[in-house]
Amino acid sequence: MKRCAVLDDFQGVAAGMADWGLIAPEVAVEFFRDHLADEAALVSRLKDFEIVVIMRERTPFPRTLLEKLPKLELLCTSGMRNLSIDAEAARARGVVLAGTPSLGYPTPELTWGLIIALLRHLPREERNMREGRWQETVGTCLRGRTLGILGLGRLGGDVAQVGKAFGMTVIAWSQNLTRERCAELGVALAGAKDELLARADIVTIHLVLSPRTRGLIGTREFGLMKRDAVLVNTSRGPIVDEAALIAALESRRIGGAGLDVYDVEPLPAGHRLRRLDNVVLTPHLGYVVAENYRAFYGVSVENIRNWLDGKPVREVRN
Repeated sequence: MKRCAVLDDFQGVAAGMADWGLIAPEVAVEFFRDHLADEAALVSRLKDFEIVVIMRERTPFPRTLLEKLPKLELLCTSGMRNLSIDAEAARARGVVLAGTPSLGYPTPELTWGLIIALLRHLPREERNMREGRWQETVGTCLRGRTLGILGLGRLGGDVAQVGKAFGMTVIAWSQNLTRERCAELGVALAGAKDELLARADIVTIHLVLSPRTRGLIGTREFGLMKRDAVLVNTSRGPIVDEAALIAALESRRIGGAGLDVYDVEPLPAGHRLRRLDNVVLTPHLGYVVAENYRAFYGVSVENIRNWLDGKPVREVRN
């Protein structure tokens, strides 16, 4: 019998999101709710498993880890791309990399939740209500303000359409963004990143993390933004220089931030971001919806079944 480890099942729901009986009795499945960041601890846990199912980039699989897991034969990830896996090292060791479909629209929906929570001070006022207080803040409207979108792909395009529905002026920029794409969505193309940052009341990031986007927003960029502008990041934490962001928030150089992603996840309990009163923080919830989980775990089971039967699996495209 082969063994399968399902990692980082934070909410303890993976068992109910798919029919794991489809791979029984050939495979014994174990679900782990805790997160192990230490490589030695991961090796100790996984050394006897032939199959591992991971959720997005919660647990990276670099070459150093893969080399210490000689029994590993099949690595299943949610989504069809996972840059936290050293795909070259995995394939060199004969490990099959399998992926799943992923819905795009949950993250834009959360983006608007963060924007509205920031502008209407929802976390503070909700807490005040529970503590017996009433109306301590004054919010601001969306209509007539400028939404600046960094990245106008599938997710950024959805965010743009909602911004237009709110009556906002929508501008966008990325290194490869074309006028044709902007015209398709009825969005204005900013001439440069600096122009977008200077004009926008709300800056929202929808870019893939890569060497050219890592640290894209730093001290210089925060200096270009309006003092009451807010930054929203539901993409990847390292696109924003975290130290520069904290400095801008602490000095009130910008109005606030809505963050769903961080340099280190889970965010450490004593992290400075947790102590700031001008941020709205969520624990990487952008993709965490039942519809996605059913696709992630359901197709992972299908991949395992196909692999056991010698049939093709959905191979990851890194």
